Amino acid sequence: MASQKQLDTIAVENFRQYLRIPSVHPDINYEPCVEFLEKQAKDIGLEFSVFRDVPKNPMLVLTWTGREKSLPSIMLSSHMDVVPVYEKMWTHKPFDADIDEKGNIYARGAQDMKCIGIQYLEAIRRLKLGGVQPRRTIHVTFLPDEENGGLRGAKQYINTENFKKLNIGFALDEGKHGEGNTLILVYGEKRRWSFRIHCTGGTGHGSLLLENTAGEKMRYILDKFYDFRAEQLVKKIEGNSTDHIISINLTILHGGVQNNVIPDEFTLVFDTRVPDEDFEKFEDNVAQWCKDAGKNVWVEDLRRDDKYPNTAADDSNIFWVAFKEAVQLEGYKVDLEILSANSNARLYRGALIPTLGFSPNQDTPVKMHDHDEFLNVNVFLKGVKLYTHIIPALSNA
Repeated sequence: MASQKQLDTIAVENFRQYLRIPSVHPDINYEPCVEFLEKQAKDIGLEFSVFRDVPKNPMLVLTWTGREKSLPSIMLSSHMDVVPVYEKMWTHKPFDADIDEKGNIYARGAQDMKCIGIQYLEAIRRLKLGGVQPRRTIHVTFLPDEENGGLRGAKQYINTENFKKLNIGFALDEGKHGEGNTLILVYGEKRRWSFRIHCTGGTGHGSLLLENTAGEKMRYILDKFYDFRAEQLVKKIEGNSTDHIISINLTILHGGVQNNVIPDEFTLVFDTRVPDEDFEKFEDNVAQWCKDAGKNVWVEDLRRDDKYPNTAADDSNIFWVAFKEAVQLEGYKVDLEILSANSNARLYRGALIPTLGFSPNQDTPVKMHDHDEFLNVNVFLKGVKLYTHIIPALSNA
């Protein structure tokens, strides 16, 4: 049997190999991921399946068969795709997986979320070598297109016969880093609403002081949105949780054709994340602000998430209980949160699969989607160890 040092070396090298596959938007070739993960399945001793229900966007499933095959299975979910990079802003090549003197591995996907996919597999490798056999079947899944909202990934796969045959009773997906001995477990997500506000008005020569201009209406809208945003920041500073805070950001502004022509339209794109219980009220506020800004100010939806149920995080959920008890034995406590960003977890919950979001990578600066994304080797390996306790607990629930 391999020594602990050898297992650690294997885990880190597999992580770095996976990071070196540039599965980056917009035009991803997932086949190198398929080849790499099929090799991992054979090496660990897992069944390997590739579902190709969505052309060019395969879903990979590595299966560890349980003792009681009839029981609903456990899905350990991750995604293969990563967001684009601005390479000139990186101090290390974003797909070289360099390690610095502190043991930090730099690469796109180091935190979001190629780390977790490999941590699942390396934990299972250790469990199998230790003679563990799960009660419930474990499916380790690697999905495409999560960074685009899962529209050509999980959103389509959950409705396929291939997915339904997995008989999933509970899913674990990505979440947030905690600090110290406090782990963060995500039981729901805010609804994303991205929209474009059109502010239209009179046009003419830049020397004129026209009334009813697009610029005046735009100013009114910006004042309303940024006043509201300031209120949310105060709530964030005063409180200990962001569960009931609406995040709102201006992301795109368009308008104008020439510097001496008054534009007939400005458009503003906002990206917001709204707690479900506040969604209708916020929607009404936006509609009222547009009305008050003047005539011909209107909202164009770009993305409006459906309402998805939260996952129970109490004694009624045997998987929550199993997770909590497993990590408590390792000296951790658990804080529950609603996730501000979106993940595939919301789609699983929408399919009535209880799903919790979790990251084992404690005390790590959040660099998801940022330049110089990295994960420390020791943090990565501690995460592997933590999964060796969590995975059997979930399977035996």
